[in-house]
Amino acid sequence: MTEKIWAIVLAAGESSRMGSPKMLIPFRGKTMIETVIDNILQSSVNKIVVVLGAYREEISARIKHLPVLTCYNANYRNGMLSSVQCGMRILPPDFEAVFVFPGDQPLVEPDIIDKMLAEYRNSKKGIIIPVYRAKRGHPVLIDSKYREAVENLDDSKGLRMLAEIYPDEVVELETNSPGIIKDFDNLSDFNVETTK
Repeated sequence: MTEKIWAIVLAAGESSRMGSPKMLIPFRGKTMIETVIDNILQSSVNKIVVVLGAYREEISARIKHLPVLTCYNANYRNGMLSSVQCGMRILPPDFEAVFVFPGDQPLVEPDIIDKMLAEYRNSKKGIIIPVYRAKRGHPVLIDSKYREAVENLDDSKGLRMLAEIYPDEVVELETNSPGIIKDFDNLSDFNVETTK
C-alpha cells in the first residue's frame, strides 16, 4: 500500500545561478518541474506536495493541470530546509513516510523511487538514501517518526543533519543511476542534457 507515502518536491528557489526560473525551463518536451512530477507519478507514489516560493504564480500556473497539492514557503530565502518543513506541515497526520525531491533533478527514474520504497519496507529503517558510485543523492525517503526532528533541525545545516543525528536508521541504497546526483544549476547543464 502506498496511500500513505507522499512526495515533497522543492520548487521554491530563486534560481539565482540560472538567471531565470529554473523550474520552467524546457526539458525534453516539458518543463523541468513537470518532468520531476511526471517521474514521481510513473512510480507507485501518487501523493505529491510542491513547495513554492520565488516565481510562485508562474510555477503554479504551469502545474495546475497535475494532481498535486502546493504550499507556499514565505521563508524560502532561508534555504531548502525551510521548504522541506513547509511541505511536511501540510502532510496528513497519518502519513507513513515522505520522499524529498529537489525540483531540479529530472533524471531520477521511477524505478529508483520504487526500489527505495521497497528497501524502506524491507529494512524497517527510517531514512533511505540512494547512492551512485559512493556518492549520496536524491530523493531521500524519511519515515513519519522524524516529522518533529525535521521541524527542529538547524537551518544552517539543513536536512542532511537528520542522517547525522540518526546514523543507525540510515540505509544507503546502491544504484546504477547517475540521475540521482545530477542537478541543474546553469544553462550549460541544460544545453548538454536537452540535446541528448
